[in-house]
Amino acid sequence: MNKFFVFVVLFLGVVVVAFSFSELETILLTLQKAHLGFFLLALVIQTIWFISSGRMYQSIFHLLGVHEDVPTLSRIATAANFINVVAPTAGAGGVALFATEAKRRGHPAGKATVAAALFLLLDQAAFLVILSLGLIVLVRRNDLDAGEISASLFLLGIATTYGSVLYVGYRSAEKLGNLLAKFARGINRVVRLFRKENYLSEDRAHAFAEEIAEGFSGLTEKPSSLIRPTMWGLLDKGLLMLVLVCSFLAFEVPFSAGTIIAGFSIAYLFLIVSPTPSGIGIVEGLMPIALTSLNVNWSQAVVITLIYRAVTFWFPLGVGAWAFRSLHTERAEPVS
Repeated sequence: MNKFFVFVVLFLGVVVVAFSFSELETILLTLQKAHLGFFLLALVIQTIWFISSGRMYQSIFHLLGVHEDVPTLSRIATAANFINVVAPTAGAGGVALFATEAKRRGHPAGKATVAAALFLLLDQAAFLVILSLGLIVLVRRNDLDAGEISASLFLLGIATTYGSVLYVGYRSAEKLGNLLAKFARGINRVVRLFRKENYLSEDRAHAFAEEIAEGFSGLTEKPSSLIRPTMWGLLDKGLLMLVLVCSFLAFEVPFSAGTIIAGFSIAYLFLIVSPTPSGIGIVEGLMPIALTSLNVNWSQAVVITLIYRAVTFWFPLGVGAWAFRSLHTERAEPVS
């Protein structure tokens, strides 16, 4: 059923692009103007993004008293992104991979779990800063609609809930265990309307709370030091916006800073709140519409979207597959 839903969303994304067939000649003319150099530059920037993400993880691990090199963390982060796409579990698969690799390298699994969870939270916090600028641009251009407002509030609610859960875990493992157990009971009540057995384990909720508490127990610096990894998160978003700039330059499409900030904000917003992993089908369908509302020609918006997604989604997916395979191979050998 889940796969069917993904295919439906993908089909809808293709349908949106198909509407551009009436401008097929214009699209072909736009493609003929493509500059390969800017596409290659975008790939270089995306490669730097891998390193920057690893550096963000390293700064979070350092706060928890765990020391690991950037290349290793970049590889694990890239592999985790691959897992989250091919086996979507709301990020749980990537967190589990970090815990497994940390344990294999002699680090506490609880600290790796907390580090991965903090990364997701701080990454969202960094994006909320960029999103606020994007919303300001949309307001000034009278382009802000109910869909963007609702999605923004939904993202804010996710980040707030996520941060509150981690804060409770930081303060008390018992309180977090009780809170997660209540969530599990509520979900089980709903699930039992359709199936007899429980979907979530309350015992596992308490065990997870203990892991969170164990991870926070080694916090070596003040919580205010979370500003440092948040700054790395902002750099990550800046690099992705540079990829979007290269996508515009590759087709000689004029743009302004406001167009880049607002266009990126809308695309990344729906990537996060999308029901499909990494916004597959959703971003491809909505991003051309968003760019068109920012006074970009439709045919140009379509090709810009295709290049941007090729660099920021398909390229990392391929690199992630390699990274996951290399980690799997290493597990057969002891870590020196």
